[in-house]
Amino acid sequence: MPISTLDPVCAIVVIDLQQGIVTSPKVHPASEIVARAAGLVSLYRKHNLPVVLVNVDAAPKGRTEKPSGLDALPQGWSDLIPELNQQPSDHLITKKQWGAFTNTDLDDYLKSKGVTQVVVVGMSTSIGVESTARHARELGYSVTLVTDAMTDTNLEAHNNSIEIIFPRLGETCTTSELTTLLEK
Repeated sequence: MPISTLDPVCAIVVIDLQQGIVTSPKVHPASEIVARAAGLVSLYRKHNLPVVLVNVDAAPKGRTEKPSGLDALPQGWSDLIPELNQQPSDHLITKKQWGAFTNTDLDDYLKSKGVTQVVVVGMSTSIGVESTARHARELGYSVTLVTDAMTDTNLEAHNNSIEIIFPRLGETCTTSELTTLLEK
């Protein structure tokens, strides 16, 4: 369902816009995704709405057939990109799982701010973004996914999330549509 409204206290959750992820190959130009996400973050700050910046610094434990490559991270890999212009008022979540809620204080933080809706952007669509959106939905938040402010390393996975999964989790929109609602 396309976005219909924004709740009075709506937080933006920015997934994994960090040095090691933004600089890896993606199916959409990372610079465009970064510019859209950073623009939304600035707009949220302008309207005194909660901004949550999320980074990852380890892979989830357990066996997989395809290793994540996150066992030995280079220096600076998990540093947030400068375009986000991290502010003291932003809430930083450093995760060790795919989703931003698992074993973090994100739910407690959002509840303390009275948040009822989360807007999720970032990388990668089918992993960090989708996992966070699923968990947010399970916790009872209204979920909005800004589809032109996210990308993935795999086009099929990206499209599956956007076309099949996201409409079941919440509402979708573009950066422009969200901006119009925020500026009302």
